[in-house]
Amino acid sequence: MAGLYIHVPFCAKRCLYCDFFSNTEMKYKEPYVTALIRELEIRKDYIGNEPLETIYFGGGTPSQLQATDFERIFDAIQRLFDISGCKEVTLEANPDDMTPEYVASLRTFPFNRISMGVQSFKAEDLRFLNRRHDREQALRAVELCKENDLSNISIDLIYGLPGQTLKEWESNLDRAIHLDIPHISAYHLIYEEGTALYKLKEAGKISPVEEEVSVSLFTSLIDRLTANGYLHYEISNFARPGMISRHNSSYWTGKKYLGAGPSAHSYNGESRQWNVSSLPAYIRGIESGSPEIEVEELDISTRYNDFIITGLRTMWGVNLTEIQGQFGKDKLIYCQKQAAPYLKQGLLIEKDETLTLSRNGIFISDSIMSDLLWV
Repeated sequence: MAGLYIHVPFCAKRCLYCDFFSNTEMKYKEPYVTALIRELEIRKDYIGNEPLETIYFGGGTPSQLQATDFERIFDAIQRLFDISGCKEVTLEANPDDMTPEYVASLRTFPFNRISMGVQSFKAEDLRFLNRRHDREQALRAVELCKENDLSNISIDLIYGLPGQTLKEWESNLDRAIHLDIPHISAYHLIYEEGTALYKLKEAGKISPVEEEVSVSLFTSLIDRLTANGYLHYEISNFARPGMISRHNSSYWTGKKYLGAGPSAHSYNGESRQWNVSSLPAYIRGIESGSPEIEVEELDISTRYNDFIITGLRTMWGVNLTEIQGQFGKDKLIYCQKQAAPYLKQGLLIEKDETLTLSRNGIFISDSIMSDLLWV
C-alpha cells in the first residue's frame, strides 16, 4: 500500500523560522485546487496502482482550505485511487483556524487525524516565532478536536529558542502530557538561510542556544515523554502505543508515495520526483499539460544510502538481511565494517539481524549515519 501527500501552500503569514514553500496570496486558491486535481489525474499511476493506506494534507497551512475545497479534492481522490483500505487521513492545521464550525465541518470528510503546529504553550515564544495563534487558542483547539471525535491529535513543538531554559521547555512538555496528546513531534530550532530568523542571527540580534543547552533540552524531551508512556519511535517523534503516524512512517520504511502540489516530493522505489516550488509556475505547468517536475533516478548505491538514513532514524532500525537481499553482499560487508566501531562503543545495537541506535547513539546519529553511507 502507498501514501498520498498533498501540499497546500497557503499561509496567512510567514513564521519567523519557516523555510517550507508557502504563499500568502489566496487569489490562487481556486486555480490551485483545479490544478491539484488535474495533477492527480495525470500522475496517479506513479505509485503503480497500489491502494492508498494514508493521505496527508501538509503545508503551508491546509486549514486555510474550506469545505468546498476539500469536497472537490476528496471527490477526485475517491475517483482516482483505491481508498477502501485507507487507515489514516491527516490534516495539518493552525490552532486559530480550528473554530467550532470549522472543526465540525471536518467530520463530514475522511479526516481521522489532526496535526497542529502548536510550537509552544508560552506566549513569549509564540510572539517571537511570529505564530498567528496564542496559548489559549492552542488549548481550545485541542479540546474542540476531542469534542468532535478527532482524538488522534499530533502537535509540533519547537525547542532550542534563544534564551530558552530547561525549566521553560519542561513546562511545555508537561502541558502536552497533561492534555493527553497522543503524538508529539519535537524539533530543535534551525536557522535556515533565507528565513527571517536567519537574518536576525546574522545581524547579531539573537544568538542560538549553546550546544550544552541543546543536549539538555533533547535529553529532557526523551526522558520526560518516555517516562509518561510515549514510544520514541523516530528521532523527533513520540507516540502513545498504537498512535504512531502511519504516513510519516511510510517515508522512513521505504513505502511508495505520490506528492501532489507545488514543491511536493514523490518516491516509488525507483525514482524521486519533486514539483516546482512556485505556485504560478506549478499552475501554468499543469494547465499546459507539461508539469514542471524534476526527476532523480535511483541507482543501487543511492537506494542503499536512503535505506540507512531513513531506517536508522527509527526504532525499527536497518535489517542486515534486507541489506544483502536488496543491495548485495558488498553493501552488507561494508555496512558491518563501518558499524563495528559504533557497536563496540555501545552507540549502535545489533539484535535479530537489525542495527538500531542506542540511547547515546541518538545524540550523534548524523555522524553514525554518515559513516555507514556508501561513498
